[in-house]
Amino acid sequence: MNFFSIIKYDYLQRTRSYAFLITLCASLAIAYTFVPEPNANYSTIRIADYIGQYNSAWFGYVTAIMTSLFLSLIGFYLVNSGIKSDIETNVGQIVATTKVKNFNYLLAKVLSNFLVLLTILVIIFTMSIILFFLYSDGYSFEVFQFIKPYVLIPIPTLFFVAVLAVLFEVFFERYTVVQNIGFFFLFSLLMGPNPYNEKNFSLDLFGSKIVMSQMEEQVKQVADVKKTKQLSIGYVIGNVKKAKQFQFNGVNFTSSFIISRFLWVLLGFIMIYISSLSFHRFNIKEKITTKKHKATIQSKSIIKNISLSHLAKVKMNFSIFPLLKTELLLLIRKGKKWLWFINLLGMVLLTFLPLQIAHQFVLPILWFLQVSRLSEITTKEITNKVHYFAFTSYKPIYRLLVSQIGASILLVLFLALPLLIRELLIINFSGFISILLGGVFLVLLSASLGIVTKGKKLFEVLFFMITYANINGIPFLDYFGALTHSTTYLSKLLTLILILFAFTFIIRKKQLKKL
Repeated sequence: MNFFSIIKYDYLQRTRSYAFLITLCASLAIAYTFVPEPNANYSTIRIADYIGQYNSAWFGYVTAIMTSLFLSLIGFYLVNSGIKSDIETNVGQIVATTKVKNFNYLLAKVLSNFLVLLTILVIIFTMSIILFFLYSDGYSFEVFQFIKPYVLIPIPTLFFVAVLAVLFEVFFERYTVVQNIGFFFLFSLLMGPNPYNEKNFSLDLFGSKIVMSQMEEQVKQVADVKKTKQLSIGYVIGNVKKAKQFQFNGVNFTSSFIISRFLWVLLGFIMIYISSLSFHRFNIKEKITTKKHKATIQSKSIIKNISLSHLAKVKMNFSIFPLLKTELLLLIRKGKKWLWFINLLGMVLLTFLPLQIAHQFVLPILWFLQVSRLSEITTKEITNKVHYFAFTSYKPIYRLLVSQIGASILLVLFLALPLLIRELLIINFSGFISILLGGVFLVLLSASLGIVTKGKKLFEVLFFMITYANINGIPFLDYFGALTHSTTYLSKLLTLILILFAFTFIIRKKQLKKL
């Protein structure tokens, strides 16, 4: 009963949070674009000049592939704080006193993570069926063409992502930066070129390679060619009206592929069991360093000779600059010192790499490395339980909030300084302004989401999605001008910044009135 209670209450706690609700709404909005409407100017899965006819098989497999990739992308950042939450709320210490074994506890966390992701998956599955009836042109509805790909493609993937979230927490419990960055590079590695035999798709965690391979084979038969080019998964903008259509009738999954999907799940259980052997079970000892100071005893005669009139008078300083300095030092000192070596290396790359590569690839990755710093701009007071003290200070909005936002903007712009100088040297003012606005937008996005959700999870999820989209060249999410520098783009970005700025201050003001 303890095992199922952990799963139940952990699942309810997660699904009742603002971060989950906002992520669910964002997931539905993005899932709506998995299969473009007939007159849309983009495509998601495309083989050369061909896209599939909008039958049940095309809808089922395309949405299953996109869901597997999309939820794997954001799922880790959505669920990778289960153990940390138990530590912060002292629930872990209660669990440690029960008879629940380490393996059972970690497995309960995995299943809770999986149920959260499965909830989003079921809603996306329902939306894909609705979209079929909206977009299909007289094709019959075949429910098996939806169930089959969803069962074999995203479900094993999401279970393994749920396992990875727990493993990262067990082995890197104190290093959230390593968790965030480590999964980012792991996901990029798994999404890279296919390192194995084309006919053996057992090592494909996302389950998309076998589907794309059979789609390609069908296009070869239709086009009567031996090889197709420009096979792509993702958002391809433009040139969709010229695309030809072929009839996709589904995929014949090989027995080895089906077995491999179960093996991924089995591998997850084995990894959880191994990690349970070294799980700390909430016996965490804080590192306390004490400095011995020699006691100095002052004689009473010296104390009697002190004249209070000669002491310096205390002066009240309500300036914002001391707070700005303090917030900046908190940002700089957060995390491990060796991370600043990576930041300096990124600034060197911004200086010497070709301008386009530095702008489109290095800058978003460098900013993403600061995710642990930026995600706590407006939440660290609540996390450290000093928000009542901080929010009752003198002018908490115009002094505290402004200093937090200002210090964060200074940090991200300092990291982008080499690129800003290069843009000025070539007299590219639009590129210079777009980077400035991008840094301000990023900080205000973190501040507003932190105030609304009172946590950092939602920003981490969205920041990862936006960073990955920019690296893959999706213009819609370009917030720092790497792909476009038009005047219209800058005006839209400026308008969005002003909206975020007003929204942040209005919500914080309403929160202060409730204290």
